[in-house]
Amino acid sequence: MSFGKMNVFIDIVQKKVTTDDEGFKVETDEVLASVRAYREGRHGSEKWANMAAFTTATDLFRFRAIPNLTVTADMKIICSGHTFGITSVEDVKGRGMYLEALVQEVEKSG
Repeated sequence: MSFGKMNVFIDIVQKKVTTDDEGFKVETDEVLASVRAYREGRHGSEKWANMAAFTTATDLFRFRAIPNLTVTADMKIICSGHTFGITSVEDVKGRGMYLEALVQEVEKSG
């Protein structure tokens, strides 16, 4: 995977709950990493047909593994103003160099 293909910037965020001065809980998104990534939308290719088990996945992101950060399904990806919930994360070819995340776009309410 070359930098030429990794042409979008993403933020990997995790929900953080803090308590304000008056004792109320406040939910915020904490940015854990900002990296370049390759984004592929769902389409009718053979690769997506083979991933039929992930029918809810709308996009695929591939990015370099981040030292000292384990990306899990509890996290979200923000890209170009869109928020994506992570469905699954896989180490590409088991080498520990790249991660592939299948994601589903989260619709904003209201």
